[in-house]
Amino acid sequence: MRKLLVFAAILLPALLPAQDVKELLQKVKDKYDQVKDYTAEGKLKTNVLFIKAPVATVKIWYKKPDKIKIKNEKGVSFIPKGSVNINMNNVLGLSNYEAIVSGTEKVGGTDCKVIKIFPLSDEDNISRATLYVDEQQLLVKRSVISTRENGTYELVMQYKQYAAYGLPDKVELTFNTRDYKLPKGISIDYDNGADKDKKERTGPKKGKVEIVYTKYTINKGVPDSIFN
Repeated sequence: MRKLLVFAAILLPALLPAQDVKELLQKVKDKYDQVKDYTAEGKLKTNVLFIKAPVATVKIWYKKPDKIKIKNEKGVSFIPKGSVNINMNNVLGLSNYEAIVSGTEKVGGTDCKVIKIFPLSDEDNISRATLYVDEQQLLVKRSVISTRENGTYELVMQYKQYAAYGLPDKVELTFNTRDYKLPKGISIDYDNGADKDKKERTGPKKGKVEIVYTKYTINKGVPDSIFN
């Protein structure tokens, strides 16, 4: 009995924060829910081994809950398939899930609560997620989201001008290039690594897409036809 009580005393402090984690996530969701739609402009930089793509001017449309479209000035966007549907509303909008707090980590110099989320429904495309939440500002500074069909994506967000709406000024999206495929009919320059040692080219590679937002137009309406 004494051993059981000692174990309970050790375990209880770890469980108590988890009891409040859904309340924290709801507060974060309430902040993000202010945005029903937006149109944004920005600069997109693609950093992938086999793609030589210049920095592009892009336009982004979003409509709640999960409609998002990114189009660059040339009409082509090198965003990996599935990743455009990775947004905070898809994670924060989960209704059937378990969540635990697993410590605190710094993201961009800010202490963030590390919250692990486990969806309980097989119908959810997200299989698991880890959110790094700035509890003071109620912002997600980093997320690692695993999907059932399109792999795992990591997002790091920086907030300034539009932080009150939960909209980032900069997003860095990191993904595994192993299963990356170009859209049909697209011709671009390749860097296939032929001049590098074969050993360096084996195994999974990471790709990164960076978007720096220059302007948002928030809650002014976005027609559904944009996403067709």
